[in-house]
Amino acid sequence: METSQFDIADYLDSKEMVAEYLNAVLEEGNDDDIVTAIGHIAKAIGMTKIAEETGMSRPSLYKALSEGAKPQFSTIMKVLKAVGGQIQINPLTA
Repeated sequence: METSQFDIADYLDSKEMVAEYLNAVLEEGNDDDIVTAIGHIAKAIGMTKIAEETGMSRPSLYKALSEGAKPQFSTIMKVLKAVGGQIQINPLTA
């Protein structure tokens, strides 16, 4: 029996799935998890497309969204906009 490596990007095939994934990571993950998740989303949509929409080069985009990277907030915002997302703040409930 042959197996393949799991890649979450293969399952991020709709805006709703992308939103659910990112919201789950935002709720439960840490800074590194969030950057990695945004990288998965960018990969699912296409790094070339995201690079064009952000004005970044593909190598810079890969570097900024790689595991352990510490991208600038402006980079995160550019990528979120390019993938069709946004950050929204909701009050925490007690």
